[in-house]
Amino acid sequence: MRLSIINFITGLVCAPCMLGIINRTKAKFAGKKGEPIMQVYFDIYKLLKKGVVYSKTTSWIFRVAPSIGVASVIVVLAIVPLHGHKSLVHFPGDLFLFIYILGLMVFFTVLAALDTGSSFEGMGGSREVFFSLLAEPALIVGLCMFARNTGHISLSEIIPNTAVDEPVLLLVVLAFFIVFLCENARIPIDDPETHLELTMIHEVMVLDYSGPDYGFIMYSSAIKMWVLGMIIVELILPLSSSSGWLMSTILSLTGMVIISVTVGIVESVMARLRLVSVPKLLIAANSLSILAFILVGY
Repeated sequence: MRLSIINFITGLVCAPCMLGIINRTKAKFAGKKGEPIMQVYFDIYKLLKKGVVYSKTTSWIFRVAPSIGVASVIVVLAIVPLHGHKSLVHFPGDLFLFIYILGLMVFFTVLAALDTGSSFEGMGGSREVFFSLLAEPALIVGLCMFARNTGHISLSEIIPNTAVDEPVLLLVVLAFFIVFLCENARIPIDDPETHLELTMIHEVMVLDYSGPDYGFIMYSSAIKMWVLGMIIVELILPLSSSSGWLMSTILSLTGMVIISVTVGIVESVMARLRLVSVPKLLIAANSLSILAFILVGY
């Protein structure tokens, strides 16, 4: 239990670093010095000290959505096992709670965007729902494949006991990486730095937020990225509790740094896809997960 708490706190503290590493990598590719890796922490702290402005057209849904988002990702973080040790919250069937809690965060984000009464934010919400509809089945089928392989329906039992052939594992990891980019609104699915009306997806849904609410959104997005990234790392580097907490922690954190750098490289060397091409990429991710699910049975 003590190690589970330490692992949980590690995720809460280190999650924003991923955004900092991604931004620093992109700056290096552009020939710039770039902002400090800890800049995201400073931005969140600055936002938490500011006031909040609410539109008269919004209701309580708009006000509570950021808090529900933070609460959702914290619960998800408590469910996902870190560094080869059992998670803080684990029980048979937590796999399905993990999936539904992630969906709850998306649901309230979209609902808050619609609550503003803006067709602009409604457009972003519509795109978010459509792409999530295509991305989440790839994650679900992939996790169910591992559940079928291990005979468990708890993430704390599935991830450490994964034993699939390398080609099958490669298919799922590739599918999960596509889902990772989609769920975190990264290139080539979405550009987190753009403010062009015709291309925005996630950012357009949170344009009306300010102060602590926007800080909560930034923090929850960082934890969500950490959770999805940790799943990929744990699958690539299956670590057991017998490996030792220090060694498994170092390997896991190194894997998270590699994923962050990889995302930064992807965003530096390729452009955002056209909206009509994004579903094709997500369908490809679903196909990879389904193929892996079929192959693991043989």
